[in-house]
Amino acid sequence: MEKIICALWHNDGEDRASFNARLLADLPQALRQAGASNVRINIRDDAVAPAQGLVQRWQAPQQDAVVQFWLPSANARFRGPADAAIAAHCARFAAWLVCESTIIANAQHVPQPGERTWGWSQASFISFRPDMHREAAIAHWHSHHTRVAIETQSNFEYVQNLVVMPLTADAPAYDAFVEECFPAEAMSDPAAFFDAVGDAAKLAANVDTMTESCVAFIDFARIDIIPSSQHDFTWMDQG
Repeated sequence: MEKIICALWHNDGEDRASFNARLLADLPQALRQAGASNVRINIRDDAVAPAQGLVQRWQAPQQDAVVQFWLPSANARFRGPADAAIAAHCARFAAWLVCESTIIANAQHVPQPGERTWGWSQASFISFRPDMHREAAIAHWHSHHTRVAIETQSNFEYVQNLVVMPLTADAPAYDAFVEECFPAEAMSDPAAFFDAVGDAAKLAANVDTMTESCVAFIDFARIDIIPSSQHDFTWMDQG
């Protein structure tokens, strides 16, 4: 099995609410019919409007949604039906083959069938610093930054996806995709985000530690951070 992540852009003239509704209503089943499993859709909607200040942008226009799923093979010969299902639901999309590492599984707020996952999801497309060898960037990410992200934040889900290769010709040159879920308060309250409510000294220390670790391996000129509502459809695999 191989995991695929897709960034989607909505059609010109279609408002985001209509785009989101179509994705959630139709795409999971279309992907299932194409052989996909473990489908997850992250959308940008009114529920995450308070997190607008956390957006970081490289792409213009920036992607409107993220779709994650698994196929028996990501080989283009066998991926065609899934590509067609996604293409039918958006103006354009970009796709990457990734290697997933679940650092923190969501055991606190398990997604429920047909419902938006509790809290909100920070969907981050990142690129490594151009002055670092890829191996060195991965080493810092895995051996140092992972611990920092766990210890300095209020994330209750944390999934790292290392990009293995792009699957579409126009896919932006990201090196990784990271999804982290937080309580709703973390959209607008830095203390809630950095697990330091009521403790100004801890907040300052956590912000400094996280910032120092991020700048050590991330290229902030080539990053897209998108607050999103997570909709998980893994329950469909049980039917």
